[in-house]
Amino acid sequence: MKYDFETPLERRGTGSLKWDAYARRGHSADELPLWVADMDFRAMPEVIEALQVRVAHGVFGYTMTTDAYHAAVQSWFERHHGWRPRREWTVHAPGVVFALATAIRAYTQPGDCVLIQPPVYYPFRLMIENNGRRVAESPLVRDAETGRYAMDFEGFERTLEQSGAKLFILCSPHNPVGREWSADELRRVGEICLAHGVTVVSDEIHADFARPGVTHVPFASLGEKFAQNVVLCTSPSKTFNLAGLQICNIFIPNADLRAAFKRMLGRTGYDEPNCLGMCAAQACYEHGDEWFAQLKAKLEENYAVLEAMIARTPGLELTPLESTYLPWIDCSALDMDDDELAAFISNDAKLWLDMGTMFGPQGSGFIRMNIASPTPMVQEACDRLEAAVKARRASV
Repeated sequence: MKYDFETPLERRGTGSLKWDAYARRGHSADELPLWVADMDFRAMPEVIEALQVRVAHGVFGYTMTTDAYHAAVQSWFERHHGWRPRREWTVHAPGVVFALATAIRAYTQPGDCVLIQPPVYYPFRLMIENNGRRVAESPLVRDAETGRYAMDFEGFERTLEQSGAKLFILCSPHNPVGREWSADELRRVGEICLAHGVTVVSDEIHADFARPGVTHVPFASLGEKFAQNVVLCTSPSKTFNLAGLQICNIFIPNADLRAAFKRMLGRTGYDEPNCLGMCAAQACYEHGDEWFAQLKAKLEENYAVLEAMIARTPGLELTPLESTYLPWIDCSALDMDDDELAAFISNDAKLWLDMGTMFGPQGSGFIRMNIASPTPMVQEACDRLEAAVKARRASV
């Protein structure tokens, strides 16, 4: 392989949230951290080289996006998703969660409802409530036999009618349940939102991770009427592990929605993008195809390790993963309440994972594991979890 996805990296002592925040978050240093969506792989050499050239220049003043930057972004989406966002649609922000908060403030008033589909990425709820809005929920429906999740369209529309929600935050692909929504599913939910005058904010930060045989459908690619009703949030931060460089690309085809978003963005004091973030993102989008293809192959290898462990470990069930690198694991057959499960994962398995209840009460009994690490680390995590489950079952 041209790129190295196997050499372990020592990240302790670097200010890493994933590796260094254990004490302040109630964990111990001997827990293997596979929680937050942060990959344990070195950035591709082309990014490091581009940053070194930019740093050598020595001036880091106010920075604008360039023609070359926009061309790189447009080309990436066209190559990988068959959809080319226009330059004039693009608005920049430090990150997708920041953009979600901006959209909530731009398109709703204090006290308004914003609709989400739990179990879902927990900052959705936080950004809604922290900005003085109310959460409306249309929970996903889980098939008891297959473990696959689906949207409840009738319940979704009923909730919109009852709550009067003005905004819907879509997670596409869905984190944590790993679904890639089909074009038909997206059109159906999009039609409901149009019928009720509800703006869609689509978090597509994991868009590039569709697994083999699965396709990601950008919401704005569904047709003009859907494009005119969406704020589509993207970033290179998950695809290329650039979260610390704080840059994202928000595509807003509707001129009025875009103007409202920009007005609210201006109230935060944010103006120009991070110059190093822009430099790194451009390098990724220009040169990252082969690196990313090899990354996805590594993730498939790691997922196979996890699948094999769960297949031989009674009490665990793997939710079918269509996208992301964050498998969603059902532990309800272990017969523990959520406090007991959290203690078991930390104290017995010696793992630091995200507990399902972080994503809403619908996540009770589940855990989310990050498999974007060198395979020996994923194997170690699987060995720890398997041994802990088997020891527990032997003792009861």
